[in-house]
Amino acid sequence: MSENAFTTPIKIKEPENKLPDFNTQDLPEALQATVKGLGWNELMPVQKKTIPYMLQGRDMLIQSKTGSGKTGAFLLPLLQVIIPEHIFPQALILVPTRELALQVHGEAEKLSKDLGIRSCAIFGGVGFEHQIRALRNGVHIIVATPGRLLDHTQRGNVDFNSIRDLVMDEADEMLGMGFYPDMQRIRRFLPKQISCTMFSATIPQTVKSLAREFQRPNADFLSLSYDQVIAKNLEHRYYASDAMGKDSLLIKILEWENPDSCMIFCNMKKDIAYLEQVMRDYGFHVKSLSGDIAQAERERVLGEFRENKLKLLICTDVAARGIDVTHVSHVIVFDHPSDHEVYVHRSGRTARAGRSGLAISLITPVEEIEIQKTAADFGINFIKMPPINEEELASRVRQRAEAKLDRERRFLSQKQNERMRRYLPMVEELSQSTEGKELLAYLLDSHYWK
Repeated sequence: MSENAFTTPIKIKEPENKLPDFNTQDLPEALQATVKGLGWNELMPVQKKTIPYMLQGRDMLIQSKTGSGKTGAFLLPLLQVIIPEHIFPQALILVPTRELALQVHGEAEKLSKDLGIRSCAIFGGVGFEHQIRALRNGVHIIVATPGRLLDHTQRGNVDFNSIRDLVMDEADEMLGMGFYPDMQRIRRFLPKQISCTMFSATIPQTVKSLAREFQRPNADFLSLSYDQVIAKNLEHRYYASDAMGKDSLLIKILEWENPDSCMIFCNMKKDIAYLEQVMRDYGFHVKSLSGDIAQAERERVLGEFRENKLKLLICTDVAARGIDVTHVSHVIVFDHPSDHEVYVHRSGRTARAGRSGLAISLITPVEEIEIQKTAADFGINFIKMPPINEEELASRVRQRAEAKLDRERRFLSQKQNERMRRYLPMVEELSQSTEGKELLAYLLDSHYWK
């Protein structure tokens, strides 16, 4: 990203009592040889900065963008402190998706091949047998998704007594509402005195607040990403879009973010009716407010939104007057206003009462000029987001759906479990045909978005 009036430059922010950088020559000889064999001639910035803190056992919250070398940043120090002769889990790495679990496990195997250190990947969607066998044979590092790890824990398959280090990758997702209850339950099984390192590309205030539940009071913050992202409760982002593609981009953003409560602002009343229909056609439960809405209906809609029975509300600025709701997690600016002060009012609908919030704008090339002016007028740092990758989006939705179902299943009573198992033959039968698979996909989709 280029540095200009409305984007935030990449900077490094270190703790006050910062440690010297770590380099490849500081690694043990065996690990040095492995790293060089993998073509790592030099450590990446996040690795140089992070490794010293993890080696000292300091709790850290680390902000670094995707693709910056985060996996190596936590694996390299872990491999230096693990005792190979003690074949019990000593490090637990928690990740939100099976793909990431496999990726981290794969990197761990490459880096530890000459060290006698074993790792295993624990994730749902596959049988238990292989994972149970790996755990019983003894491992030093567990890479896991929260739901499947809890399943193994309840079955007595995991020994947490020797865990020294806890790592959370993609902490913003791990501490989101989808995984947070599972994370709390896992924390109860872990030893009290462990080191906890969290990594995330973005760290809204909620993540910083929830991190305190898992880290010691003296935890430090290290940022190798966009400056100021964590400095305020409100983060401003924007996606580039052509005018005709805004509605489909909006759908992708809603699927990606899965907001708890969201206000979507349009400039024109006619756009609200169109957008509401598009979103309903896609299956979202959404309602709108505009000058054409009767007062009685307006009060009904506002009541649902205040009581959190309605998550998505589309409105104009005039229709939004008088709305004072503190739980709004996201504001989406579908059209950037020509009056730049209006943007401030819109974005100010979130991050209230000490909560964190996210304001996301959909910006055409013409509107990009206006957003630059808004940034200059009010000193706002807008972060330009990369396009949403379709495969990553699909994976994110699938993993959230699986986590939700997995969590609900664990709280079923014995009788409910018996009733559920009546459907297993039907599931097996449906999975054998294309039409049957589509029925199962429909059930998953309808349950996830209800």
